[in-house]
Amino acid sequence: MRILSIDYGKKRTGLAVTDPLQIIAGGLATVSTSELFDYLCDYIKREPVERIVIGEPRQTNGMPSENLTRVQQFVNRWRKAMPQIPIEYYDERFTSILAHRTMIDAGLHKKARQDKALVDEISATIILQDYMKSRGR
Repeated sequence: MRILSIDYGKKRTGLAVTDPLQIIAGGLATVSTSELFDYLCDYIKREPVERIVIGEPRQTNGMPSENLTRVQQFVNRWRKAMPQIPIEYYDERFTSILAHRTMIDAGLHKKARQDKALVDEISATIILQDYMKSRGR
């Protein structure tokens, strides 16, 4: 079964997923946040998902960011509708910075690095990779 990660944003949300053996994390998509719940429900009908990891937005000093309330509302909605698929928070500080660094290291031109949807998807992948490392996977 797969693990899916979410980089939840006000307008767009980046998604990443593992392979079925949970060895490799890769970008899945960037979707409109208003369509996220339905997208996930459709995805889970096609692919078995063991759990969801959602980035917990915090400022660099550890204090909650303004997006945390929206993330918590989504998590509560998910837990009520899909209790069979656990969702857990994972610290997402610095993932956007790391995503931009990854894009530079990959040789993407400035125009490509300004693609916020790509940044969101890469951020979700970084969250998932870090989560997997923390679990010894």
